[in-house]
Formats: sequence, structure tokens, C-alpha cells
Amino acid sequence: MAHSSSSRLVILAALGGNLLVAATKCVAAWISGSSSMLSEAIHSLIDTGNQALLLVGMRRAARPATLAHPFGYGLELYFWTFVVALLIFGLGAGISFFEGVMHILHPQPMAHVLVNYIVLGLSILFEGSVWVMALREFRRHGKGRLGWVEAVQRSKDPTVFTVLFEDTAALAGLFVALVGNVASEMLDMPVLDGVSSIIIAMILAVTATFLARESQSLLTGEGVAPEVLAALRRMALSARGVDRLNEIRSMHFGPRDVLVVISIDFHNTLSAGDVEATVSDLERQIKKTYPEVTRVFIEAQDNRSQPPAAS
Repeated sequence: MAHSSSSRLVILAALGGNLLVAATKCVAAWISGSSSMLSEAIHSLIDTGNQALLLVGMRRAARPATLAHPFGYGLELYFWTFVVALLIFGLGAGISFFEGVMHILHPQPMAHVLVNYIVLGLSILFEGSVWVMALREFRRHGKGRLGWVEAVQRSKDPTVFTVLFEDTAALAGLFVALVGNVASEMLDMPVLDGVSSIIIAMILAVTATFLARESQSLLTGEGVAPEVLAALRRMALSARGVDRLNEIRSMHFGPRDVLVVISIDFHNTLSAGDVEATVSDLERQIKKTYPEVTRVFIEAQDNRSQPPAAS
């Protein structure tokens, strides 16, 4: 619950900030006529909508299980994260690219550039503070000692790394917009403002592609980490009366909602009562060691009817 609350706090901070920054950027883009500033305004508006969608996903994923959905609605969080990635790519990158091309084809000198500098500077400060919050949250609950790419790929909570990647893309876009504005004014080349808008579109496209890939992997069913699977295997093999582990399967239905299915071949000398006691003890041990495992199904079955154990 504490992890969920801290993730929601990061999302709320990003949502409120993006909404305020988006409004400011819209005014600055209207005053100056800057293509890159308009792209940044669109970027912030889309980010605001994305935070709202993540909150919707978290709320819907928390609904209790029903007869129609016996394993709950945890996968909805991954679905809404995938929708967020599509919006970043389709709207953010698409509109920014269109604006950049139009500004290159029909360059117009910017007016009141100082307004852009002020807005971009303040936006960098605020986005930077939200980025630091998201980074701390990711380090606390997701990264550990892993590398950045590996940590994202192994993370099962898309709310944290989605906000982190969005804010990283936002900061990169702000710096590109600032450089584009400065270069356009210093070199008297309005076309460079359009070029910076296209670069922002490319940043958004890369971010969206990476997020879509990760959320798609989660949505189609990821198992526990290899070290967790190895530990579960050791627990099963060390349980009383176990002759052989036939197979073990796991799947994340949410960041803190894991299903584990184990097929075990017990010694033929064990009574039905002994098997039941071993199964109960093993289930309690697994849930105590890994609280995120909410469901454990253990099947007693002759190994001759099973394929080799999963690696």
C-alpha cells in the first residue's frame, strides 16, 4: 500500500505540474509564434492526459475479483500504460513533427522571444523537480543495483518508469526547444525552430516506442524474476516428501499480484494427509517470503505425465 501511495503521489505531482506548464507554454507559443514552443505545449498537454490515464489504470486495477474476472483487474494497469505510449507516439510525436515540417516549409520569425526563454527556464526547473521525485521512487522500488535498461525491463510497476521516462523526454525536449529558440534568434534562421520541433518529435517517438514495448510485454504476461523462480524451485524441492518438481509457472497480474502454479511428484509412500500438510506448509512459506505472491496453486501429479520442469 505504501508503494502504491508513493507512486500515486509522483503521478499527481506530475499531473498538476504538467497542466500548469502546458497552459503557460500555450500562452508563450501564441505570443511568440514559436513552433518548438507549441510542440512543447502539446507535449505537456499530452503528458497531463497521460498522468490522468495512469491514475485511471491504478484505480481500475485495484477493483476486487469477480466471477467474470476471477484473477482481478490488475492487468488493466498495463493496458492503460500501453494506451499512454500510443498517445505519446500518435499525438505528441505526430503533431510535433507536423508543426516542425510546416515551420520549415513556411518559416516565420519569432516575436517576444524573451517570453519563451522565461517559460522554458521555469519549465526546466519544475520538470527537473518532478523528474528527481520520479527518479527517487524508481531507485527505491525498481532499480536497486541493476542497470537502467535492465531495471526498466524487469520492473513490474509501469507507473514509476512511465513517469520517469515522460519527465526525461520532457526535460530533453525543453533543452532542445531552448537551443532552437536561441539558435533561431542568434543566427536569424527561423527554420531552426522548426528543426528543433522535429527533434522533439523524434524524442517522443523513441520514448513512446520503448514504453509500448515494455507495457506490451507486461500485458501479455511476464513471470517472476529468474532469481525468484530459482528460490521457488529450491523451496519446492526441499519440501517434505517431494520426489521431483515437474514444472513451475508464474505470472504477474499486477506489480504486487503474482500467480504461482507448481506441479510436484511426491513420494508414493506419503499419505494423502501428509501431502496436504506439505502443500499447506509450502504455500505459507512462499507467501511469507514473497508477499507479492497472492495465489499459489500446487498440484500433486506423477512426473511421467508431465514435461520436464521449466528453467
